[in-house]
Amino acid sequence: MKKSIIILMFIASISGAIFQSCTGKAAEKNELQKPVAEAKEVSVEDAAAATLQNLQAAFKGETTASAKYAAYSKKAEEEGFHEIAMLYHAASTAENIHANNHKVVLEEAGQSIPEITPEFTVKSTKENLKDAIEGESYESNKMYPEFMITAKAAKNELASISLNYAYRTELKHLEMYKGALAALESNNVKSLPTVYFICPTCGNTYQTTTPKRCGISMTSTEKFIKLTKLS
Repeated sequence: MKKSIIILMFIASISGAIFQSCTGKAAEKNELQKPVAEAKEVSVEDAAAATLQNLQAAFKGETTASAKYAAYSKKAEEEGFHEIAMLYHAASTAENIHANNHKVVLEEAGQSIPEITPEFTVKSTKENLKDAIEGESYESNKMYPEFMITAKAAKNELASISLNYAYRTELKHLEMYKGALAALESNNVKSLPTVYFICPTCGNTYQTTTPKRCGISMTSTEKFIKLTKLS
């Protein structure tokens, strides 16, 4: 009999269970589009299979988020909110790093990577910030924590690292978006940072200044991506 363990199975169907940051449509429907989670007894083999499905979903979500935030950045700049445009530019860069990390883990596991066509709707900068906050809240409070539980149960160290990198960065992005929305609502957008540093290893995002090494991956600051303008 296979050795079994109790974990939180978080199985994401690539075709049917698409979470909010993937499509950008959840805000329109006023609901979170998220995979189904249920507690059950499963084998390590089942956890391993679920982890690969989770990584496929995370890859799609991060790929879409990167494209969506790039579009949100353009919209913010058009509306005269350069500081918020820079925040989105930084976040888009970080999400692309997360997507690439997930992709590498999948490829190492012999998985095929589907071509992603991002789907989202660009609205006003204020509405876009609310959408970003909702998406980051879901990823950092539910999706990534549950994905990491399953990856640990599967004993997939590479997946655990990639998921943890994204999780810890999304926590920071969430607070940055909340701060940007507060600044926008108080007519104090000019107080927001305009310089960002992105860790190329994990996507960790710093505003204005950095430590000597990344607080997540320990990558040297000399390797960070410095963003001072939109590109």
